[in-house]
Amino acid sequence: MAAMEEKRIWGIHTMDDTLFLTQNVIAIGWKEFGDCGKLPPTRDAYKEHYLKIYPNAKKGSVATSAGMLYRFSCEVKVGDYVVFPSKMDRKINLGVVESDFIYAPDAVEYVQRRKVKWIKHLPRTAFSQGALYEVGSALSFFAIKNYADEFLNALDKGFHGISVITEPDETIGATAEDIIENTKDFVLKELSKNLKGYAMEGFVADLLRAMGYRCTVSPQGGDSGVDITAYKDELPPRIVVQVKSQDGDIKETTIQSLKGAMCEGDYGLFVTLSSYTKNAERYLQNTPIIRGIDGSELVDLVLKYYDQLSEKYRKMIPLKMVYIPISEEE
Repeated sequence: MAAMEEKRIWGIHTMDDTLFLTQNVIAIGWKEFGDCGKLPPTRDAYKEHYLKIYPNAKKGSVATSAGMLYRFSCEVKVGDYVVFPSKMDRKINLGVVESDFIYAPDAVEYVQRRKVKWIKHLPRTAFSQGALYEVGSALSFFAIKNYADEFLNALDKGFHGISVITEPDETIGATAEDIIENTKDFVLKELSKNLKGYAMEGFVADLLRAMGYRCTVSPQGGDSGVDITAYKDELPPRIVVQVKSQDGDIKETTIQSLKGAMCEGDYGLFVTLSSYTKNAERYLQNTPIIRGIDGSELVDLVLKYYDQLSEKYRKMIPLKMVYIPISEEE
């Protein structure tokens, strides 16, 4: 395996499994982008051309998409290895790159190509869950790093994945944790992007209703310090809620303003997308009638009560219910 360690290993996805497997190629699209081979071999040149062809592209997608085109055409070398998970037969296909970059202008979609020799077609069960997770990247073309050795070892003649099948998969716990954390990051980003100012108050009220509370949102522009009032049922206690969508950590004085708006017998709830300063955390600990929820805990509640949220907010944070494996210790 010493010679193999000098080679890079790439992952790739496609919507056309047959093209890859019958014509012995790997390919990516972006037909409107044109011939990558005519561009100067620099990332900046690819970004500049991408913006010219796709002027309405979102800022974040420019670097990602232009980067994939650059890596595919400029960084991949003959002799590098490729991992391609095919959907039609749920196989992991391992191959070696056999050509420099090729532009196929007559292709319907996949015009950026390289020839490849497929060496092995193995069942997904031959690989650890972590390796499958990495090769399942959301990107069309990417470098495999964390589990490169596992895929390279699969090129050995006698490899059938037997050891992976018969032994406990130690990557399962880490893989599940990665999925959970990535989902939480996505939810928090969507909340931060879409819910500023009064919009955040409406969302928190909807979440509280999903949790079984009766809520009233205060009129906009009021200076009472109370954004939402909530009751668990028709009887007291009343819960007064203050909501902040600011990016900075919440200070003690901000929570004290909620305390000042509370009447005798009230409970308080402070909700923020960010966190609390140390002094604010101490204040909350010493004031048990006020509960503080930070961005991380808010996301946990969103995931727990997601099915009960209004359609408006489920569209804002599109999620799909899935089952993920957990380690045997859990």
